Amino acid sequence: MHIPSAPIPDSSEAELHALDTICERLAGFNDELSFESIDGFLTALAAGPQLPAVEDWLPAMCGDAFERAFADPEDHAQALRPLQARLDVLRRQLDPEALLERAEELRLLPLLAEYTDADRQRAVDDGVMTAEEATFLQSGALWAQGFLDAMEAFPEIWVEPTDEATAVDFGILVDQIAALLLPPDSDAARTHAALYWPTGEPTRDDLLSEACWAVQDLRLYWVDHAPRPATRRVAPTPGRNDPCPCGSGKKYKKCCGAAQR
Repeated sequence: MHIPSAPIPDSSEAELHALDTICERLAGFNDELSFESIDGFLTALAAGPQLPAVEDWLPAMCGDAFERAFADPEDHAQALRPLQARLDVLRRQLDPEALLERAEELRLLPLLAEYTDADRQRAVDDGVMTAEEATFLQSGALWAQGFLDAMEAFPEIWVEPTDEATAVDFGILVDQIAALLLPPDSDAARTHAALYWPTGEPTRDDLLSEACWAVQDLRLYWVDHAPRPATRRVAPTPGRNDPCPCGSGKKYKKCCGAAQR
């Protein structure tokens, strides 16, 4: 009997609306923030080997924009919920057991805006961007920048492998995400296509799909290569009749040992 696959977790319409509202508010205090860049940042948090505390990742993602936009404690808590809800969805999409069980399934569903040539020309005509800047206005570029920003923000978590063979594999996966930042007609984009797509030039959808597969592979990579916490060394406890290590000249049992008891 065929058992249908479980649906891929995704944000509800209400959750997406709440997230979009928060992102618009944040963009008013930092124009580099958008729903795409924020979703990319949260995706990197979900894909990494460890999840930083919210008090660490929130300012790393937003700078002081979140505190300025939601200064009231009640507003702060309410505004944080859509971000945490989206992070929870991304973590379930990138659940390692599900990725291993259905290796052929693309589970990551990023939030992306679609940009066309008309959109780029409109941005130039309206004076929002120069023609050169508009070439970077590509679907997935802001999302990829958010992802890479999160990697850079937490180097102690996103530890690059030292083994040469593993480092090459890791670098290839990161390259697939960074490729979304390359303008299509740039030399860098042509070099990337020649290296990874020798049989033909990739479409934008090809690059987006490959970036999502790379994120899933990075999540599985960390299952086997998560950074190990530093070994904690504990000094041996002195004997009761030994000299106290504090240097008082008394026996341990009559000095610090007595205090510990």
